[in-house]
Amino acid sequence: MSDDTTPFSGEVDWGALRTEAEEAMRRAYVPYSKYPVGAAALATDGRIIAGCNVENASYGLTLCAECSLVSMLHMTGGGQLVAFTCVNGESDVIMPCGRCRQLLYEHSVPGMMLETVSGIRTIDEVLPDAFGPRDLQQYSA
Repeated sequence: MSDDTTPFSGEVDWGALRTEAEEAMRRAYVPYSKYPVGAAALATDGRIIAGCNVENASYGLTLCAECSLVSMLHMTGGGQLVAFTCVNGESDVIMPCGRCRQLLYEHSVPGMMLETVSGIRTIDEVLPDAFGPRDLQQYSA
């Protein structure tokens, strides 16, 4: 087991993460866009958590799969994200939008790995020069 600041030290089973993301995608609520998305991630304690998108008639209130995944992370014990993947209705790996990259950054270990359309990347590669809680730590005391 790892604590909240130490990355999971085992091997990432990307196939297992995609399978969980696909299962979550099948639970998506997408009556408007018809574009289901499922996400899955590995937490620092080894748990695999998942989420799906949930649409709303006033599109701006739609929740991305990453939002439900982060909520599930905290509802099931907290920790941080170590590895992440996201799939669409065709089970193709997709890239999180900018808003969701920021959300993932906020809840990730430094160097979290993401499966992307162009291969495995770190959170810092997909959100370079990000601003987040690590930047604010010096002001919190």
